[in-house]
Amino acid sequence: MFDTLKAYLIERLSYTEEQAEGFRDLFIPQKIEKGKVLLREGDVARIGAFVTKGCLRSYVIDSKGKEHIIQFAPENWWIAEQVSMSRNQPSMFTIDAVEDTQYLAFTTNYFDRIMEVAPQFRSMTNPLFLNSFNALQKRLISLLSATGEERYVDFMKMYPEMGTRLPQKMIASYLGVTPETLSRIRKELVRK
Repeated sequence: MFDTLKAYLIERLSYTEEQAEGFRDLFIPQKIEKGKVLLREGDVARIGAFVTKGCLRSYVIDSKGKEHIIQFAPENWWIAEQVSMSRNQPSMFTIDAVEDTQYLAFTTNYFDRIMEVAPQFRSMTNPLFLNSFNALQKRLISLLSATGEERYVDFMKMYPEMGTRLPQKMIASYLGVTPETLSRIRKELVRK
């Protein structure tokens, strides 16, 4: 599993082979079955995950029992409740497995430990954090102002392989539309 993360670090963050290998001891290989929960809303997050196979998701359930998916984390994606991990606060959302998933877990002190292994980590990962923040801002703006069709097109750009791997109900939840609306959007896009 670690080889997947190592390739990611070298390709996306320009680490050397030696630097990437230095991270091996900071991650714990884990597996979780489809439908099992990694983190429950209200619990304090103790780990985050880098997905090597499968897919995790984060979501909230509103007061009416409706599910709202915040993020999918397929292969080569990170997922964590960072605020809960760093501030020891109850989690705002739940993370569970959409598919049988293999991941590398990192613990609450991973950032300090990474700094010991590679002090240049902070400057090298600033673009990663900015990209994550930028994606979150775009998602928020999209939910507030884009049409369902525009949100679906953006979803397919962000998660190109997930359109066939995920149930329509989950994609609709992520987009903030009903499954019926999603079906109409897909049919309309095929016609175009």
